Amino acid sequence: MTNFYNIAIVLSFVGLWINAILPQNLEIILGFLLIFSFGILHGSNDILILDTIENKKSQFPFLKILITYVITVLIVVVVFYMLPSFALLLFILFSGFHFGQQHWEHKDLNVSMVVKNMFYAIYGLLVLNLLFVCQSKDVINIVDIITGQKITVTLIQYTFIVNTILLITAAGYLLLKNSDLKSQLLAEVFYLLLFAIIFKVGTLIWSFAIYFIFWHSIPSLLEQIQFIYGNISKKSIWDYCKKALPYWLVSLTGMAVLVYLFEDTALFYALFFSFIAAVTFPHTIVINKLFMNKKTQPE
Repeated sequence: MTNFYNIAIVLSFVGLWINAILPQNLEIILGFLLIFSFGILHGSNDILILDTIENKKSQFPFLKILITYVITVLIVVVVFYMLPSFALLLFILFSGFHFGQQHWEHKDLNVSMVVKNMFYAIYGLLVLNLLFVCQSKDVINIVDIITGQKITVTLIQYTFIVNTILLITAAGYLLLKNSDLKSQLLAEVFYLLLFAIIFKVGTLIWSFAIYFIFWHSIPSLLEQIQFIYGNISKKSIWDYCKKALPYWLVSLTGMAVLVYLFEDTALFYALFFSFIAAVTFPHTIVINKLFMNKKTQPE
């Protein structure tokens, strides 16, 4: 993935250039297009990943995944309605772990699984906290819409400071266990500085899209294709996309309904992130099973 991260750096600077030349409304539209394409696609083949892990095929995969995701969406909607603060916090924690795991799983940290998982969560949460600090005004509005609670800029800043201290402490511990990580950790400092610039200059959606697509979704897609087909080629990419197409279309249909119903209201953003949460919960579990299964496979 290191080679792709070099490409992601270039794409990120392209994203900054686009931010400088496009009006804000077009930038937001482009951000949604990226999220609805690569972003949704990277979470559309969970059933195929599970079939590969279990070495068996479901008789009705489309029906099963459709029912699973509809039920999941309904559960998330109910939880967000009944316990919105708890649901939002859980979503942030799941997302943080998922982002951190995807970014660090292929690196040899030379620590226990418990420590690894804690580090994944700390790193991923710091990326999210960095976004929250840089886009605090929009984040406060969205949290208010979802939970009815008005958080403060000070709370966001203190959370970011605590998270930063935790990451520095965790990084120091990793260096004690594996001094070879020094160059990688220095690279991560550069990545985080780049994220800070992206998050600060763009809109919330465009900033999130650049990170979510170039630094998470596309690397995850490549990881999934490699795991399912054993290689990354034009054929394996095409086969993956064909398998994902029905589930991707179902997801797009759901989002299209939200856009049609709520495009002119602030509620759309709350519903949008609630929808992303509905996909994130099961997807995080599936990807975790993918990585765990890779570790048990013979070299």
